[in-house]
Amino acid sequence: MAEGGGGGGGSAASAALKDQGNEQFKAGNYLKAAALYTQAIKLDPDNPTLYSNRAAAFLHLVKLNKALADAETTIKLKPQWEKGHFRKGCVLESMEQYEEAISSFQIALQHNPQNTEVSRKIKRLTQLAREKKRALDVENMRSNVDVVKNLDSLKTELAGKYGDAELGQSIFTFVVNVIESAIKVWHDTGKVDARVNFLLDDQKTDTEKHAPVVNIDKAFDSPHTHSSCFTFLRQYSEESFSKAACMVAPKSAISYPQVWKGQGSRKWKLDQSDGFFVQFESPILRKIWFVPSTTEKGRVLCRSPELLDISIHEVLPRIFKETA
Repeated sequence: MAEGGGGGGGSAASAALKDQGNEQFKAGNYLKAAALYTQAIKLDPDNPTLYSNRAAAFLHLVKLNKALADAETTIKLKPQWEKGHFRKGCVLESMEQYEEAISSFQIALQHNPQNTEVSRKIKRLTQLAREKKRALDVENMRSNVDVVKNLDSLKTELAGKYGDAELGQSIFTFVVNVIESAIKVWHDTGKVDARVNFLLDDQKTDTEKHAPVVNIDKAFDSPHTHSSCFTFLRQYSEESFSKAACMVAPKSAISYPQVWKGQGSRKWKLDQSDGFFVQFESPILRKIWFVPSTTEKGRVLCRSPELLDISIHEVLPRIFKETA
């Protein structure tokens, strides 16, 4: 709301322009109001009410930087006037700078403790600030799932089992890329497609016939489709000369086998968590992880991959022929 009074000793012409600005403001003509306040300021540049009023007009026009500058000038000209601090708080609120807005409203309240509007704003913004912080925390957690660190033991095992250090590293990088890509897609869409990624041989694979990704969306419908799928995958891995494979499959898409259902020591330890399985296959090493997912503040959040016992929780039987 534009102010009618306040401020020091402006000319009659300035006061008339201010009154015209207030009329335009009340009518919702904020651009005209701002222009009239600007004319009044030229005639009476030390009048804090004019800057306060123009700040209100700029706020309605969503010219937030200009509104903030006018609020700051209002405070500079009349530090003890609650309205300058209130204006600044309103602008900072629109900028979603809730902590700073609360500080301004608290100063306004010190100068007028009876202002219930300011008290309500402080209460509401305190809640918004908490929610914003939590949303930022969730966003940080989303971007900080450290797959490389989480799979450190796999890197060590690959280095030990493969005499060829370069091959071991390329397989590790392949697995990390598959999991990181799946997490990104899950964060963006809340789902992933069931598929098997193959690490093809640059020298031997006929890429005209064999793609690096095979969709297996029907694989988990029944024991029959499951059996047909891994029979096909075994053949595909041989014919494509793949060095390794990495399956990604959402838990929600698996009707069979539901490997999270078991008894005693074999019982699933991740409750009813949503998420997806990642199963790594190679001739000399097999691993399976589950990436749990929750929803926090309306945002899908993947947790770190949980290593499972593949002898209990394998989603697909062995794809590659085992070698020592």
